[in-house]
Amino acid sequence: MQLQALESNKTWTLTSLLTSKTPIGCKWVYKIKRYSDGSIERYKACLMAKGYTQIEGIDYHDTFSPTAKIIIAHCLLALTAAQNWSFHQLDVHNAFLHSDLHEEIYMTPPPGLWRQGENIICHLNKSLYGLRQASRQWFAKFSEVIQAVGYVQSRAYYSLFTCKQRKSFTALLIYVDILITGNDVAVINCLKQFLNTRFKIKDLEFFLGIEVSRSKKGICISQRKYTLDILKDGGVLGAQPISFPMEQNTKLASDTRELLKDPSKYRRLVGR
Repeated sequence: MQLQALESNKTWTLTSLLTSKTPIGCKWVYKIKRYSDGSIERYKACLMAKGYTQIEGIDYHDTFSPTAKIIIAHCLLALTAAQNWSFHQLDVHNAFLHSDLHEEIYMTPPPGLWRQGENIICHLNKSLYGLRQASRQWFAKFSEVIQAVGYVQSRAYYSLFTCKQRKSFTALLIYVDILITGNDVAVINCLKQFLNTRFKIKDLEFFLGIEVSRSKKGICISQRKYTLDILKDGGVLGAQPISFPMEQNTKLASDTRELLKDPSKYRRLVGR
């Protein structure tokens, strides 16, 4: 299925290997996508290019891409709660695959792709996850599309786009996921429909690992699931909490106790 999606997106063109070009490698990465309650949503396979083998100046040039700071997301959430605006979190399906490449990059065929000959390789037309310039090209593609419909890029925070039409105001913040808020639900729904025609999108429960829930009292943000995932990965999910951050009944050395009683001794000790 994933190979069919890559081929239908015209991610690459099969061609003969040129002796002057060195193709980069690739590999499949498998991941289990889960819902907020931990149940399995789907099994995902992602083709990753081995970008660490790219050569600067040949396979890529600039790699910087603007990144949304979490403080900007907090400001949008605060504005949304204060003004009682509509709020949406979106995910772009295979975001990097929508990006165009300007460099001439060749890649070895991914495992599972039927080959027509030993010297057949993939000439990349679209960006792939793992390429050095992937995030930059995705941001450039999205910026071009969103500005073509009247959105203005902020000069202070390049990942923030706004649109004002009469009494309507809409703000859009892009990372890989997208935050949208504004005072006109109809305009936001039209924007979502437009984005879905250019990129396949879906609504999210999380943004940057933050769960956003809304009630009559306002907006609450939580990283409960993110914290539980960290504890699970560390193997301490079932550990009992303690109120003291170090081992209890530990006897400190005599010189350490003296330093704790008189901090001036510590300052003299370190020469301050």
